[in-house]
Amino acid sequence: MLSALLLIPFLGALLLLLWPTKAEPGQLRAVAIAVLTTQLLASLLVLLRFDPSESGMQLQESLSWVVSLGLDYRLGVDGLSLPLVLINAGLTLVSAICTRDISQRPRIYFALLLVISGAVNGAFLAENLLLFFLFYELELIPLWALISIWGGANRAYAATKFLIFTAISGMLILGSFLGLALFTGSVDFSLTPVTSETLAMGSQLVLLGAMLVGFGIKIPLFPFHTWLPDAHTQASTPVSVLLAGVLLKLGTYGMLRFGLGLFPEAWAVLAPWLAIWAAISVLYGSLAAIAQQDMKRMVAYSSVGHMGYILLAAAAATPISLLGAVFQMVSHGLISALLFLLVGIVYRKTGTRDLQVLRGLLNPERGLPLTGTLMILGVMASAGLPGMAGFISEFLVFRGSVASFPVATLLAMVGSGLTAVYFLLLVNRAFFGRLAITPPTDPSTDRRLDVQLAPVAPREIVPALALSLLVIGLGLVPSWLSRISESASTALALLPGGLG
Repeated sequence: MLSALLLIPFLGALLLLLWPTKAEPGQLRAVAIAVLTTQLLASLLVLLRFDPSESGMQLQESLSWVVSLGLDYRLGVDGLSLPLVLINAGLTLVSAICTRDISQRPRIYFALLLVISGAVNGAFLAENLLLFFLFYELELIPLWALISIWGGANRAYAATKFLIFTAISGMLILGSFLGLALFTGSVDFSLTPVTSETLAMGSQLVLLGAMLVGFGIKIPLFPFHTWLPDAHTQASTPVSVLLAGVLLKLGTYGMLRFGLGLFPEAWAVLAPWLAIWAAISVLYGSLAAIAQQDMKRMVAYSSVGHMGYILLAAAAATPISLLGAVFQMVSHGLISALLFLLVGIVYRKTGTRDLQVLRGLLNPERGLPLTGTLMILGVMASAGLPGMAGFISEFLVFRGSVASFPVATLLAMVGSGLTAVYFLLLVNRAFFGRLAITPPTDPSTDRRLDVQLAPVAPREIVPALALSLLVIGLGLVPSWLSRISESASTALALLPGGLG
């Protein structure tokens, strides 16, 4: 069953590449949507067969592959990986649905989307370190191509920067995995926690440090974040949805599964420093977002801050904080995808994302009232207002971390308050006031203020509505997620030698 989550998107990509040469973009898009819908149904079937009371891996599949290298095809799912598999299936489908006007190489575009989705599933399900690395690297080139071919004016620079940073990330992670085999004298790359009895603490700290930097680049955390705003700014809306909602979670998942999971004793030693790193990343991301004039760059910098909450939760490594980390990964995936979708709608209708230019988009007659309403909902969720997914995740993170790291948690809470500041700036500047898409001028003489925006078609807004309902639903009924992940997060917190 787990292999089906890999085969469906990979075979779908092959089908698109072999599709008749005269296929229209709409036909290729329909095929991609059908394949991704099948993948979502398969993911839901895994959910139905999943036993939430079990903390270990379930539905396992194992096949010897390259025994001499320790590379085995081993898949499994638990409460940490299953929510991310579901998010991957849902948001990749959303990306395909909201893709419009792809006339340039549509066959390759949709095939790359499917390859990325299959690779991400493989990374989340892999129980072998080398197998995880293979899938981790497999999504690199397709995403680079999606940015460099279908991106904005400076797409080459942004794509190259992304490629360099993430290639360095992969090198550090692979080096850590290979170093583990070298220091222990074993080619066993299974998910087995390392203790002082098997490896000296100094060696553990070196390997864990390399892994933290590697995954820190992918997340990304300050100061390794600089590739993210450029990538988001130049990427198309569907690619930004996929990047923020799914691909960044490879870094946070890897940090929890392999950083904390493999080196619980070394993690306990570095935990105070990780908490400081988390607080700095949260504050930096929030302050940088306040300074932005481009709506998309503002949302991108908000991701840097919100990913810091996950590092704080992981540093504390309590059952509550780790459950909060899972909630934060899911809620951030939904909320960031929603915000990027709405920013994309604004850009398509107005031709700009500049907060110095846009005003009054909430106008009920000539503006984008539904888009503005959903944007207000999205920023409220991101700011952690009660009744929405963002509140649940932040509350769990802060509640689980405050006893271990009170100062770092307090600073992260300040960053949460700053989230409300920069998103209120966005909403106030772009959606309130008199409708305009020009720099401020004299309303009595400038006729350019008389704007009539094209209405938003239902097919454009339906994905955003669906995400909004999920954000509210998860905020009102958090047991949907906690029931799945609580056993796994508790088991991770209670690893021998850890902080839990």
